[in-house]
Amino acid sequence: MSIDAATVRHIARLARLAVGENELAPIAGELSRVLDLADQLGAAQIDGVEPLAHPHEQTLAWRPDAVTEPDRADAFLALAPDARGGLYLVPKVLE
Repeated sequence: MSIDAATVRHIARLARLAVGENELAPIAGELSRVLDLADQLGAAQIDGVEPLAHPHEQTLAWRPDAVTEPDRADAFLALAPDARGGLYLVPKVLE
């Protein structure tokens, strides 16, 4: 597919991009190559190909849903400069 300078100007205006006259031809060439690649991908034969979540055969490792760490909230709150009612108190930064 071939993109002309007028199409590049239109795309640039829609994207609110400033594109100089000397940049129109190179951008048109790049956009044309991208669209050609999209056409090639669209023509690929994918009949019978199953969709994949990941290209490698991986399974999730299941583990029991159990608490493995002790509750250390009180110990962490004790390290804070100021804490009350189970909350960290911080200095006011906005007036």
